Amino acid sequence: MIINTGQRTDIPAFYSEWFMNRIREGYVMVRNPFYPEQVTRYSLDPAVVDVLAFCTKDPSPMIPYLDEISPFRQFWFVTITPYGRDIEENVPPKERVMDAFRRVSEKVGPKAMSWRYDPIFISEKYPIEFHIEVFEKMAAELEGYTGQAVVSFIDLYEKTKKNFPEAGQVTREEEEKLAAAIAESGRRHGMTIRGCYERQALAEFGWDMAGCMTKEVLEEAIGTGLDIPKKKWARPECGCIMGNDIGAYNTCAHFCRYCYANYDKKAVRENMRRHDPQSPFLIGGPLPADRVTEAKQTSWIDDQIVMDISAAVSVDGHCDR
Repeated sequence: MIINTGQRTDIPAFYSEWFMNRIREGYVMVRNPFYPEQVTRYSLDPAVVDVLAFCTKDPSPMIPYLDEISPFRQFWFVTITPYGRDIEENVPPKERVMDAFRRVSEKVGPKAMSWRYDPIFISEKYPIEFHIEVFEKMAAELEGYTGQAVVSFIDLYEKTKKNFPEAGQVTREEEEKLAAAIAESGRRHGMTIRGCYERQALAEFGWDMAGCMTKEVLEEAIGTGLDIPKKKWARPECGCIMGNDIGAYNTCAHFCRYCYANYDKKAVRENMRRHDPQSPFLIGGPLPADRVTEAKQTSWIDDQIVMDISAAVSVDGHCDR
């Protein structure tokens, strides 16, 4: 199975101490975001956790712990965008995040790393030409540290409209101009460009539209095969795998204006005040009305696929993967 740490919040950036306490104790308690009294207890054991999937805008707090979590297979999504504090209030400068990206890659390997340039929006301060120029520069900085970049255009969720009312949808013409330029940068710097839930037509520009955390991507990252239940696919139109997320909404203090996971700053600050690094829950602790269920966890490692992968060796003795 997959444990995901970043669909609801940014655990590496803000809760790395808590996360490592959970790793050491070997379990974590997660509230259902819609029915908080429903609690799931997940084992954090490499025997049943096939992939630890991180999604973060600042992996640097986790770097001191990389050796400690090395028994786990990992996959890292690191979002690095060129926006200023007017858009991403508490995100570190991109130069610092790129340096952390390279350091993580040196530990886990470039196949376990994915750069997210997400979301793209167009404004007077951030026009098309800006994105084309900065994506090329950033791709050059990250060359050799990852083989893929995941790109998407802004989605105007209701929370996004509330927090970022001046944001506008990228037009079809703007999208295609950017898609062509980004694909060319990807080719120059050895990166597959993957669209995240975008139009299939972008494949015409050389984008891979199969998904950004697919079975194939994960197998490449961890170097072994996975036999994943069909129900774990995120959505019918997307090949990405749905992991079990251990985060909570309204807990990320990056305060990005396009964020869909936060309602408002007040809720985030209150939740962070209730955070206890020693608790098995990300926010708060156990409550009298809690109904705790043990997660049914089994490994998805497929020994037969592992054999097939290990056999994929070229005549000079190097693995084709």
